[in-house]
Amino acid sequence: MHKTADVFGISRDLPLNYVERKSADDLLVENLTREKHLVIFGSSKQGKTSLRKHCLPDENCIVIHCSNKWNISDINAAILKKAGFEITQSTSKTATGKSKIFAKISARIFGAGAEGGAEAERQVSEQTNKSPLELDPEDVNDIISALDSILFSRYIVLEDFHYLSTDAQRDFSVALKAFHEGSKYCFIIVGVWLEENRLTVYNGDLTGRVTSINADKWEIEEIQSVVSEGESLLNIKFDENFVNELLSHSQGSVYVVQESCYKCCIDSNVLQTEPQQKTIGNSENVVDIVQSVVSQQTGRFNSFITQFAEGFQTTTLEMYKWLLYPVLTASIEGLRAGLKYRNIRETLENNHPVRGDLNPGNITQALQSTAALQVKKEVKPIILDYDQTNLTLRVVDSSFLIWIDKQDRNDLLTLAGLPARAGSALTDRFR
Repeated sequence: MHKTADVFGISRDLPLNYVERKSADDLLVENLTREKHLVIFGSSKQGKTSLRKHCLPDENCIVIHCSNKWNISDINAAILKKAGFEITQSTSKTATGKSKIFAKISARIFGAGAEGGAEAERQVSEQTNKSPLELDPEDVNDIISALDSILFSRYIVLEDFHYLSTDAQRDFSVALKAFHEGSKYCFIIVGVWLEENRLTVYNGDLTGRVTSINADKWEIEEIQSVVSEGESLLNIKFDENFVNELLSHSQGSVYVVQESCYKCCIDSNVLQTEPQQKTIGNSENVVDIVQSVVSQQTGRFNSFITQFAEGFQTTTLEMYKWLLYPVLTASIEGLRAGLKYRNIRETLENNHPVRGDLNPGNITQALQSTAALQVKKEVKPIILDYDQTNLTLRVVDSSFLIWIDKQDRNDLLTLAGLPARAGSALTDRFR
């Protein structure tokens, strides 16, 4: 007997209908023993964390959830705390004038309760009586030494890496090279973006030291397997036309498929494994179900548009507001493929108030700060991200694609404070 909520929908734990993918699971398992840092990337709610949980047991790693307020000192301090240190601030200063920290070894690191016996207690006592280590939280060498002192041997997972500021991401990319060369510690970075070489863009020396795993890509057969695995667990059968229509309208989003299947089950009063196999689902209801799943985020999407349009501050060119123009006037196919810098520039030069006098440098700077702006505005998860390798602005939340396809684009342009488009030109551009 299984609860429907444990099979379909979004849950904190690994879904029971988890499906392994050769392009993700096999690649991750293969590279876990190669002593390289790993980067798991993809759109929001595409199974990045589930992939990591499935392939790497909790006892083999420590997990740190990044904050948008952290710098590299905060990241390193969080790593030490998760590893078992107690952190306090020192009165000593680093070479840059910042405060050092004391890292005191905690008894729980050594698991005395699990080992038992007088010998284990003696070892823990000896360790906890040591003087605290005085460290520079910005110095990766000090962090390595601290971890070495407790014989640390687990993977270090940094979830939500995209929440960090661009400077923090760049600084930690430099630290990753030092971790690779000066220790055996391996990091698993999890972030929302679609750029395979994001970290090597920040630090070219990471080339060959980092393996990237694309968790965004779901083959149609793999999503079908997610549905069929759920059917087996609940002893139900979705109507074949329902499944085909759902896959057609989900824009490749496993989240939308999971939530839509959950809603269909609830509407059909399937709350747990059925005693007798039951057929549910109607292809005529697919659009309404998908829309009901996506429309739950209407407030968030509207808020994203207004906040992104405001930018970091009021400026003459209002670049962030105008970056929304090519996004809100593009076809769904164009958004799914990503908007190339060249096309964005042409669109802005034809429609921005200053037209051809627009400085390309202003466009590039705004594009490179799209993620940082959303992090500052606390847009979670982020919706737009700029791929600096391929010079492409991408939508990294597939729910946004489904949502925007059903909206009046002129209403969205007005919401952003942009001029509406009229007539056939509007229809041609959108469709």
